Amino acid sequence: MRIGIMSAAFPRLTFEEVMSFASENGFQTLEVACWPAGEAKDRKYGGVVHIDVESLTPEKAEEIRGMLRERGIEITALGYYPNPLHSDLAHREHVIGHLKKVIVGAERLGVGVVGTLVGRSSNVERYGRVWKDAIEYSFEEFKKVWPDIVRFAADHDVRIATEHCPMLWHDTWPEGDNLPYSPAIMRRMFEILPDENFGIMYDPSHFIWQKIDYIRFIYDFKDRIFGVHAQDMAIDEEMFYQDGVLGCGINWQIRKVPGQGLVDWQRLIQALYNIGYDGALNIEHEDSNWEGSDDLVKRGFLLGKKTLEVYTV
Repeated sequence: MRIGIMSAAFPRLTFEEVMSFASENGFQTLEVACWPAGEAKDRKYGGVVHIDVESLTPEKAEEIRGMLRERGIEITALGYYPNPLHSDLAHREHVIGHLKKVIVGAERLGVGVVGTLVGRSSNVERYGRVWKDAIEYSFEEFKKVWPDIVRFAADHDVRIATEHCPMLWHDTWPEGDNLPYSPAIMRRMFEILPDENFGIMYDPSHFIWQKIDYIRFIYDFKDRIFGVHAQDMAIDEEMFYQDGVLGCGINWQIRKVPGQGLVDWQRLIQALYNIGYDGALNIEHEDSNWEGSDDLVKRGFLLGKKTLEVYTV
């Protein structure tokens, strides 16, 4: 297994600077952030553009491949994580259009995976805030939107890896902005859309605070894991006591780099090896202890790398 980084934690660095940091510090892989250039940042760690797929000509793609070869690193995924099921249809059309550009960019670069979100729809007028009915509505929209995206990706020899983060914040409570956050929902999603190029960007941190067995999930969905975000999660026990489980983790889930939270990385990596996964572990860095400057972010990545490399070859 190879250890790499998800580049979104470096919004101030150029892509060349990200590549140099990775290469000089023994990282082998990258997931590269590819939000639309020139747009306002949509959220923390969102809106980062290290490769502008809109201007990615064949010549520029070959130049990037050359820089990667020189540094001995590989892009294993392009990342763009919007809400393709957004209830605002104009916004939905915009993000789907850019997602397809990312897919074409991946093909041009010879990258086999695009990491993204399925998204989620809300129709309060029709369903109110009834949890089950709201999920049904999102599945209705999923059936309309996602078959075309997955077919488009297949036509370009690209696999779609959907992350299972609920995207649940203060302004998206109680539904969140992403449908597939649990095993039951993901099983149903793959029953509806069983295409072989439609799978998962696995991230154990999202299961820690939901009390979902993140090791069992690896075995249950072994054929759908196309990539791994190595991110850890701690629980603020005082805030958990104050807010309770119905607070949905908004104030008590604490994102960490690998080794600083509750994930058992030895068991997790062993499970990945057991299912035959030998791809990238790209560290997704959202740890507030290691942010505020590029130097701190780099130190956070290196701290996470120390944990992962003990269990990988």
